[in-house]
Amino acid sequence: MKLFFADLSKLIKFRLTFLVVFSASITFLIGSRMQVARGEVPGIDWGNWLILVAGGFLVTAAANCFNEIIEVDLDKLMTRTMDRPMPAGRMTTGQGLVMGLIMGMLGTWLLGKLNLETGLLSVFSILLYAFVYTPLKRKSPIAVFVGAIPGALPPLIGYLAALGHIRHFLPVDYEIASILFLVQFVWQFPHFWAIAWVLDDDYKKAGFRLLPTKERDKISAGFVFVSTLILIPVSLLPTFYHFGGYYIAGFSLIAGIVFAWLAFKLLVKQDIASARKVMFCSFFYIPLVQLILLFDFIGK
Repeated sequence: MKLFFADLSKLIKFRLTFLVVFSASITFLIGSRMQVARGEVPGIDWGNWLILVAGGFLVTAAANCFNEIIEVDLDKLMTRTMDRPMPAGRMTTGQGLVMGLIMGMLGTWLLGKLNLETGLLSVFSILLYAFVYTPLKRKSPIAVFVGAIPGALPPLIGYLAALGHIRHFLPVDYEIASILFLVQFVWQFPHFWAIAWVLDDDYKKAGFRLLPTKERDKISAGFVFVSTLILIPVSLLPTFYHFGGYYIAGFSLIAGIVFAWLAFKLLVKQDIASARKVMFCSFFYIPLVQLILLFDFIGK
């Protein structure tokens, strides 16, 4: 039983799935707070929050499952993935497919109960991640751009899910949802490229081409640095559009400068140790920014 749960965790990439659900659940609370402020609802609907968490978890798990089915032969070549259940031979691709389909359909149904937009975005996310981003990883570095789209959908899905079946979405709702999407979208470039730098030797065993120039060089490091610089003004958009306050602005500015400084050191040194620092910084950046935005938003 212990081995089963360990394999299931590897199959669905539990830590990644958890981060996705965390992101969506935080923006759900932001969207709910917006509705309370407008007097449309008396308080947060925790039942819908649970539906979002369950549905988002299942949809993300399904996308990861399909990803591993497609890449099963490639996962056998890489040290970090060869012990996953399908490449290790502890699970067949047929079993993985059945689990992925069940999780995908159930998750989409749950999210569709919240509203049509949420359900459609979940389907789009699965298709784009599993069937466009996954095969593109071996063909072109543009895969990072494509993968950043489904990777940035969770905060958008979470916010729209909070609006339920209200048919009169206001312009401000789409404005906030778009900014939440944009922050996570831009963040993914230094995040993905730092990971790609650290794991480049392993990725090359499977033919993955994720660094901007396909090599650990100054230009690739420059892309990482520039993307962290772009993230700084983008992270200030919540304050600029008046749904975030000075706390989130101050934290985003400080965190963005630290992020950019680490990326600059990568540009100077061009080594794995510097890339690893950028990678770990990215792990903390987005959840902390979203949490502080939530508390700042609630306090307004």
